[in-house]
Amino acid sequence: MAGNTRRVLVIEDDAETAEQLVDCLRTSGYELDVAVDGEEGLRRGLAGDYAVMTVDRMVPRIEGVEVIRRLREKGVVTPALILSALGEVDDRVRGLRAGGDDYLVKPFASQEMVARVDALARRSGTVVKETMLRVGDLEIELLARIARRRGQKIELLPREFKLLEYFARNVGQVVSRAMLLQHVWDLHYDPTTNVIDVYVGRVRRKIDSGQAYPLIHTIRGVGFCLRAPE
Repeated sequence: MAGNTRRVLVIEDDAETAEQLVDCLRTSGYELDVAVDGEEGLRRGLAGDYAVMTVDRMVPRIEGVEVIRRLREKGVVTPALILSALGEVDDRVRGLRAGGDDYLVKPFASQEMVARVDALARRSGTVVKETMLRVGDLEIELLARIARRRGQKIELLPREFKLLEYFARNVGQVVSRAMLLQHVWDLHYDPTTNVIDVYVGRVRRKIDSGQAYPLIHTIRGVGFCLRAPE
């Protein structure tokens, strides 16, 4: 790896835990910066070019999940591994919905933590370098979180944008409702919910209404596909 793919930001106020993280990650070849509270973590996250962030949920000044949420609002897409003693499903879901990419419950094994950072760093070296996705006459600006079709800006709510982004990253492929629920909502499949169809309907109306051709297609009995005519 080169460049920022070896730099990790550790946001952790507990000195012993921070030292453990730094020692393990440095041994694995990473360069480390440490922030001892949420304000410093937010400042470093906005100013630095990192492969991965590890974020403790309970840091002072600005809570860890809020740090991630604010970074995402500013267009920072650095993968975030949340570290927390709070391990209930609702806790994990809240962290992931705020923009976290992975969640590890304390106490954790050092080798598992390093393995998860490695996995996120590999993703950082590829996905996060993309700043624009294009499908036909649709453009999606990932950093600004803006979608345009034929140059016209389309107003999307955060969840609608995430749904459209997932479609675009899987352009031409059929994605099931279970896949959308897992990757867009970070939840396991619930066969009783109609939230997928409601949101797909909203995004389809915003993206396809009044256009020369549709981009979002329903594959009956299977799922949905985003594709443009050849």
